Amino acid sequence: MKEKYNFDEVERKWQERWAEEDLYAVPDFSDRPKYYCLEMFPYPSGKLHMGHVRNYSIGDVVARFKTMQGFHVLHPMGWDAFGLPAENAAIKHGGIHPAQWTIDNISNMREQLKQLGISYDWNREFATCDPEYYRWTEWLFLQLFHSGLAYRKLSAVNWCPGCATVLANEQVVNGGCERCKSTVEKRELAQWFFKITDYADRLLGDMELLDGWPEKVKIMQENWIGRSEGAEIDFKIDGSQETITVYTTRPDTVFGVTYMVLAPEHPLVEKLIAGSKDEAKVREFVRKVRNLSEIDRTSNEVEKVGLPIGASCVNPLTGDKVPILIANYVLLEYGTGCVMGVPAHDQRDFEFARKYGFPIRVVIQPPGAELEPDTMEAAYEEEGLLVNSGRFNGLPNQEAIKAITSHLEEKGQGRFRVTYRLRDWLISRQRYWGAPIPIIYCDHCGPVPVPESDLPVLLPMEVEFKPTGQSPLAECPEFVNAVCPKCGGPGKRETDTMDTFMCSSWYYYRYTSPGEDSGPWDKAKTDYWLPVDQYIGGVEHAILHLLYSRFFTKVLYDLKLISNLEPFTNLLTQGMVLKDGAKMSKSKGNVVSPEDIVARYGADTARMFILFAAPPERDLEWSDQGVEGCFRFLNRVWRLVEPLQDVIKNTTGRPAENLVGVNREMRRITHKTIKKVTEDISTRFNFNTAVSAIMELVNALYQFKELPETDRDQAVLRESVDALLLLLAPFAPHITEEIWEATGHQGSVHMQAWPSYDPAAIVEDEITIVVQVNSKVRDRMLVPAGLTAAQMQELVMKDPKVLKLTEGKKIVKIIPVPGKLVNIVVK
Repeated sequence: MKEKYNFDEVERKWQERWAEEDLYAVPDFSDRPKYYCLEMFPYPSGKLHMGHVRNYSIGDVVARFKTMQGFHVLHPMGWDAFGLPAENAAIKHGGIHPAQWTIDNISNMREQLKQLGISYDWNREFATCDPEYYRWTEWLFLQLFHSGLAYRKLSAVNWCPGCATVLANEQVVNGGCERCKSTVEKRELAQWFFKITDYADRLLGDMELLDGWPEKVKIMQENWIGRSEGAEIDFKIDGSQETITVYTTRPDTVFGVTYMVLAPEHPLVEKLIAGSKDEAKVREFVRKVRNLSEIDRTSNEVEKVGLPIGASCVNPLTGDKVPILIANYVLLEYGTGCVMGVPAHDQRDFEFARKYGFPIRVVIQPPGAELEPDTMEAAYEEEGLLVNSGRFNGLPNQEAIKAITSHLEEKGQGRFRVTYRLRDWLISRQRYWGAPIPIIYCDHCGPVPVPESDLPVLLPMEVEFKPTGQSPLAECPEFVNAVCPKCGGPGKRETDTMDTFMCSSWYYYRYTSPGEDSGPWDKAKTDYWLPVDQYIGGVEHAILHLLYSRFFTKVLYDLKLISNLEPFTNLLTQGMVLKDGAKMSKSKGNVVSPEDIVARYGADTARMFILFAAPPERDLEWSDQGVEGCFRFLNRVWRLVEPLQDVIKNTTGRPAENLVGVNREMRRITHKTIKKVTEDISTRFNFNTAVSAIMELVNALYQFKELPETDRDQAVLRESVDALLLLLAPFAPHITEEIWEATGHQGSVHMQAWPSYDPAAIVEDEITIVVQVNSKVRDRMLVPAGLTAAQMQELVMKDPKVLKLTEGKKIVKIIPVPGKLVNIVVK
């Protein structure tokens, strides 16, 4: 070791050594217990940000810790490489092909990850845009297609005429394009979907298998799936053979329906307004509403507006005619695309009825009270007894739900039904940079799957990038024109590509056998490694990515391609990195570059700060002073060991069993730290408190180092320094590797066994207890450890200070708490 800590030299040395020795390469199988540690793989945007650093540092601590504990650890890295940003860069800059833009970014980010010293097995690296990867993405699409889980249908999309492209709902703001502000239109496109709704019950039911997931994430998924039990009720349209079928979870309120609302897109609307005097007005309303985003239409902040369409339907239980409206808050995709208005017992309906003057009919009365419609200030949504409900009067409303639905079912005008908020997964994307959908359209045969032997359907490199609203593939005849695999006639390839969530829904299986060319993976290897033991990533992926991955896993299980029911046993969702109270972003000007921090302080400091500043699940506030503090700490470690390296190197043997005084206390602190750090990492992921305990150990070692050599047991010194390096290694891998070698050890510090603590060593000879008088602290005493309550009481009551405190007072009682305090109650 040199006298001064040169982090740049140390880190470069060990990164080169690890690469030469392929230190982190992981054999496919082992007799040791397996542990699959995985962080969500990144989109290759070109630069790592501090959120990346936090995610990957957390995963690296877990992977290194588990390796040292004796597990056979898989810790891979790859790239979620398809996506719109690469295509937008090609359009914006011209001449930069998405493939080249992606490859360049991957190269840059790979080097940044290596600079951080993350223990990845780079032999397993892949990018989802590699043909040998997306070949199997296409193959998996075909498996869903053959299983009846992939289908094509017309679906409305947001079309921006200014950008000539399709927008996601989130890109539509107040009916306009967030980029060019053009008014967004709705268009119908034929698109591909996966039947994730077929798995809704299993996705919900198998939540019980996810004990290692945060409760908030499970709740988010449950809400997204949105299972509800209710009834479908048929309302016949007055003067027509048509029927409106409404889904409701409150059939107990059907006698209180005073209006019906259809989604503007509902197919019945067109039929009901054709030739009517209000046809033009209704069409204009429909056009305006269809151009609103789903988010705007369902937001509580947006005013609920409606329009009568001049038709009515008949309540199947009362025979009353009910006016039909259309309104902006009803969506065709939810339920049956219509909502029955029960203003007395639904707050939204109540406000809507007050606004438009619809009657309010009370059909549920609260116990011991009587509601009057004219005096109601809000809807009554609680439980009660039915009134104004014919034969069902007097029934508790929960009983009435079943009774009314059964009655409707007998009449052929209703039925019990379970519905879901979840909708089938739309996977079509009108862009180039994605996995091709392996379908050929034939005028004679219809949609025909590409034979598996012809995969991959390769993306052509020579395409023109311009904002036309359809994939550049559509303008590439070499790609589009194909032969029908079924009849041999002319065909056209599908020019939409797949949603990138498709690629990320199965990538963790490919890591087990990245070079496999006879299938997407080797089943023996996935059976060995899966499920992932610890998955780490941002909570922003709590719904879609994780839900799609769970869906994919269940499909693959049903196809007997894998043996695990869930993809991820444990999930950690780390918090964001903030600066000045806000998430780091270029627009806010508060971005801190990982490259700058590594250049100024080194990778170990960057890692230490990001792990020490906050528990992983909480947001972390950036602090320049905190970074400098971690840098000073690593320098302290260096300065602690540098003058002692020869002493440590030349010391052999274990510490004596009959240690006393400072040597016994130093060993006690060391083993207490081993216990604390082990528990903090393994059971709580409290890396910040683990690092704090290591810092306290360094403080104790500095005091121990200052003792004369005649008073200092060198075996205790060596054991304590060795423990320090082993405990610190997962957090600061470079400096610990350098010091480990300098103190005479053979082999990498990261391949050593994790230290275990000696229970006998952490037993204290003496402890400090509190002396209270009438529950107020009056003194502290050093007493032998392990005293009984009676022994503590006897010792305390003999102490001169205590005798003085109680002199002339009547002792009412004495309350000893072993190991903690003695409280003397006096008058």
